[in-house]
Amino acid sequence: MASLAAAPAAPGPVQSADPAATAAAALRAPRSTSAAYTSCLELPTVLFDAAAYICTSSGNNVSRQSVLCGTSNIHLHGKTIIAANSVLRGDLSHIRIGRYCILSDGCVVRPTGKRFSRGFAFIPMQLGNYVCVGERSVVEAAQIGSHVMIGKDCVIGARCIIRDCCEIVDGSVLAPGTVMPPFSRYAGSPARLVEELPGCVQEEIKEFLVEKYRKFRPK
Repeated sequence: MASLAAAPAAPGPVQSADPAATAAAALRAPRSTSAAYTSCLELPTVLFDAAAYICTSSGNNVSRQSVLCGTSNIHLHGKTIIAANSVLRGDLSHIRIGRYCILSDGCVVRPTGKRFSRGFAFIPMQLGNYVCVGERSVVEAAQIGSHVMIGKDCVIGARCIIRDCCEIVDGSVLAPGTVMPPFSRYAGSPARLVEELPGCVQEEIKEFLVEKYRKFRPK
């Protein structure tokens, strides 16, 4: 486990002189589970500018254009990518992120708050292994399990609990306090169950994110 001490369409080959734009385009979450995960062997190799990322000994790649508040409270377990313009609010409470997670361009991850009899406090937040947060999504969940895909432009309300092997479709809004059962796909605003996912989705999400990480390489 490592602690940091430093400050949309399907992915395809990107031709851009801007390393941050190239990296961001490669980290977009798929729209649905039905076809995206089975094509992981076709993912392009993305070469990013090593100077634009902090690369840790445990394999984390953190964009220097991301905003990490309270870095001593942000714990990455390894092989995680944090893209440009993403924001992690570790100044509010601890954020623990598992292995092979991808936080895409412009997403916001902030611990949720809870009101107690003696006042208000922020609760530590945990993301499991193999979790992808799509571009511009805002996540305030209390807990996110493993093998979870959150699409782009989603809002995950306060105190939500997302169990293992779940998917949230692009543009969905998960109401505060929602508990997603395992192997479920939610969509809409407010988001509701639209599909029960097959058992194989666990391995498919794992293979997809491992391959996405493996093909994200420094020049």
